[in-house]
Amino acid sequence: MDADTRERQRLQARQEAARLTAEGVRAVALGWVDNAGVSRVKTIPTTRLADAAHHGIGASPVFDVFTSEDAVTSSPHSGGPDGDLRLFPDLDRLTVLAAQPGWAWAPVDRYDQQGEPHPGCQRLFARRMAERAAAAGLDLRMGFETEWIVDPAGDGPAYGLTRVVERSDYLRDLYDALAAQRLEVLQIHPEYTPGQFEVSTVPADPVRAADEVVLVRETVRAVSLRHGLRASFAPSFTAGHVGNGCHLHLSAAGLLSGGDGPYGITAAGEAFLAGVLGELPALLAVGAPSPASYLRLEPSRWAGVYRCWGLENREAALRFIADEANPNAELKPFDAAANPYLLVGAVIAAGLAGSGVLPPPVAGDPAGRGGQERLPVSLTEAADRFEESAVLREAFGEVLHGAVLAVRRAEAERFAKSEPQEIAEATRWRW
Repeated sequence: MDADTRERQRLQARQEAARLTAEGVRAVALGWVDNAGVSRVKTIPTTRLADAAHHGIGASPVFDVFTSEDAVTSSPHSGGPDGDLRLFPDLDRLTVLAAQPGWAWAPVDRYDQQGEPHPGCQRLFARRMAERAAAAGLDLRMGFETEWIVDPAGDGPAYGLTRVVERSDYLRDLYDALAAQRLEVLQIHPEYTPGQFEVSTVPADPVRAADEVVLVRETVRAVSLRHGLRASFAPSFTAGHVGNGCHLHLSAAGLLSGGDGPYGITAAGEAFLAGVLGELPALLAVGAPSPASYLRLEPSRWAGVYRCWGLENREAALRFIADEANPNAELKPFDAAANPYLLVGAVIAAGLAGSGVLPPPVAGDPAGRGGQERLPVSLTEAADRFEESAVLREAFGEVLHGAVLAVRRAEAERFAKSEPQEIAEATRWRW
C-alpha cells in the first residue's frame, strides 16, 4: 500500500470519525475471519480511526494458524511468535452497529510492515479471485443463507408460525437492526430444528457478500443477547439432529440463462458450474471446515452430500434454481464454520478453471442410488482432497494454502477420538 493511498485513507477516516462521534459512536471493532472460521477483532476508540487508516493496527501473523478452540498449530510459512502485520480498515464498509450502541464495525485487509499485501490475508484472496472473474468478463453476484439456533429454543414446530409468534419481538428487532445497517433482507423464517431460524440477504459482489454475512452473524448474536438468548451458528448443535448450514448462492448476468444448455444455461455457465462441481470434494475443506461439519452432512437431510446437481433438488450438492428473474445456483454442503472470504474465493477459482459440460441432472433423493459419488465423510478426507487440488493450490498461493491445510489437519487430529456429541458440545459456541 503506497503512501498516497494511506494519506487518502487518513483524510477519509478523519471525516468518518467526526461523523461517528456526532452519532455517539465511541469505539470501532476492526474484524477479520481466521482460517478456522472464527471472527477475530481489534478495537480502537473512534478518535484513533484516522491513525488506523494511515498506519494500520498491529496484529500477529500467528492468527493464520489458530484453531477454532484457540490452539495454535503451524505450517511451513506460519506460526510462532515472530513477525507483525498491519490491519487496515475498509472505510467504505464502515458500519454503525444498531444492536451495539456506541459501536461501529469495519472489515480489515492485512498487510506486512513494508506495506505489501499479506499472502495469508483471506479477504485480499477473495478480492483477487473476484478480480479474476471480472477480467474473464463475469459480473458475479453471491449471497448467503445463514441458519442459526437460539437457546432457549422455544416450543414451536418446524417452519411454524408459532415460532414467529413466540419470537416476534426478537425477529422484529433483528429486521430493524439489519435494515439500520443497510443490509437488505430477502426473508427470515423458522427452520427445521427446534429454535432454528434462517436469514437470506440480497446478493452482492463476492467480497461484499462475505463482508455482509460476517455482519449478519454478529448482528444476530447481538440482538439475541439483548433478548436474553444465545445464538449458535455451529454446524451441529446436537449430534444426530439437523444442523446449521450456510448455503452459498451464485449468479452472473448472461451466465445461467439464454443459452443452449440444460434449463437455458450458457456454455460458459455450464463450464463454470462443472468446475465447481468437479472441485467440490476439495471445496468441502473450505466450506465445511470443522469435524462438526461432518455431523451435519448426512444423507436425506437436504445437506447436499452427493456430488451431483439437479433442478430445484434440495438433496443435490448443487441445486439449480431456474428463477426467470434471477436464475442461480445454490451450493448446499457449506456451513457457518467456513471463512466466507476463503469460500467465495475458492468457489470462483474452481468455476474459472472449469471446462466441458455438466453431467446429467439428478431428480429425487440420490441416497441409495448407484453411480452417485458421496462427498467426503470426514474432515481428514476433505483435507486430503484440498491438498491434492492443483486448482486451489494455485489460487490460494503457497502461504495461504499451507496455513488452511495446517488448521484442517490440527482440527481433525484434535477430534479424531471424540464421539459425535463430544464434538457438538465442544464446538457449539465457537461460531
